[in-house]
Amino acid sequence: MRIKCIALDLDGTTLNSQGHLSERNRQMIEQAVEAGIEVAVASGRSLHSLPDEVTGITGIRYAVTSNGAAVYDLKEQKCLRQYKMTADSVIGILACISKESIALETFIDGKPYAEQAYVKDPVRFGATAQSVGYIQGTRKPVEGMEEFILCHREELDCIDIIVKSEEQKQTIWKILQQQVDDVYITSSVRQLLEISHVNAGKDTAAEFLARRLGIRREELAAFGDGHNDCGMLKYAGIGFAVANASEECRNAADRITASNDDDGVAEGIGYILRLNEK
Repeated sequence: MRIKCIALDLDGTTLNSQGHLSERNRQMIEQAVEAGIEVAVASGRSLHSLPDEVTGITGIRYAVTSNGAAVYDLKEQKCLRQYKMTADSVIGILACISKESIALETFIDGKPYAEQAYVKDPVRFGATAQSVGYIQGTRKPVEGMEEFILCHREELDCIDIIVKSEEQKQTIWKILQQQVDDVYITSSVRQLLEISHVNAGKDTAAEFLARRLGIRREELAAFGDGHNDCGMLKYAGIGFAVANASEECRNAADRITASNDDDGVAEGIGYILRLNEK
């Protein structure tokens, strides 16, 4: 069966470790578009954090953002589907983490806001040196994030908790699962715990996009590297995990490609184009 749509995770998958799109990945994405394949972004990033070097490629029209909390038509500049967090879940999350040493960020209608101290020095909170430019260039710093989140509790696309260790992340994750309703919890990078509405998730967004495009799930291919990509890779007809993906993500995939620094997306797209020629 021909692949008619490709959903691309960005960080750790389509983008290299420096957070940029390689020339080979760009060329293969362009070849896929020229071959009539719908190429869509599927990211944990907010709308206003998506990189122009990807969304600027002619033919990329759709973007799944905030781990599936919102789906956008980039050409028409309109939101096609959106799930806001419930006010009760937001209050419950803040209650659960009130005694934790963490930082917070949140997205509102695709715009990212983050703890002022985190924006000032992301590395101190566990971010990689390579991601500093991205964080400081996209997040609007806020002093007093808990109060800010409470004031906007009915408007939130998601809440990200910036943790200091994997142990802390897993502890908070377990507590939230036990005590907070109506949430979808995932993680794309080691220092983030990402929370959105229970109906979010890249898999549900991919299903929505497939219905909109009038294609079967077997005609969808997806690429990813983290926990937040697992559902989407399982839903797709072909799920690709890059070599640097987590073990859980690799287990969810049908095929393993080269790493994000070795143009794994280009390798996978080449496979798809050859498959479509048969």
